[in-house]
Amino acid sequence: MKIIGVTGKSGSGKTTFAKELAKKLNCEYVDIDKVSRMPLEKPEIIHILCKKFGNGILDEDGNINRKKLGNIVFSKEEWLNELMQITQKDAEQEIDTILARTDNNIVVLEWIKLPISKYWQECDTKILVKADDIKRRNKVLERDNISEEYFKKRDLAAIDYEENEFDYIFENNYNEQEMKETIDIISLKIMED
Repeated sequence: MKIIGVTGKSGSGKTTFAKELAKKLNCEYVDIDKVSRMPLEKPEIIHILCKKFGNGILDEDGNINRKKLGNIVFSKEEWLNELMQITQKDAEQEIDTILARTDNNIVVLEWIKLPISKYWQECDTKILVKADDIKRRNKVLERDNISEEYFKKRDLAAIDYEENEFDYIFENNYNEQEMKETIDIISLKIMED
């Protein structure tokens, strides 16, 4: 099975790119960020997180409020690392299950932290989606309905990408046609390999 890894900072357009690439390749698409949130719904994980970060991370129904949790963990790198350690095993088990059950010979994995995950070395093709920081910020503020301060915290917690580790780097100008043309070129090369 070929694994195509797509990553980039929040608001760069990596999700749109990855979904369109998977559609073009007619293969499975896995949003690791969504899968990584699944453990946050487990009572035992909620209990551990409340012990660590306090009950202020809960909403009125007793569920994890991701913005409240994010406000805490994006403030300190060690807290973000602790959150990942608490949830990572469950998330990886789910991702491994998805990869094992797929009958596609190609899978597109997408995640902001893909380069620091165990899946990075398994990627046959690595793609970085980049965008202008101001455009990214504006997109995220509107899309996620968050404050400028929260965006800055979240962006500072993001990893720095080593561009020489990538097979392709797409500079996203948020031009649909340009993205489509790039995806056409990359998908052809993936199919030929």
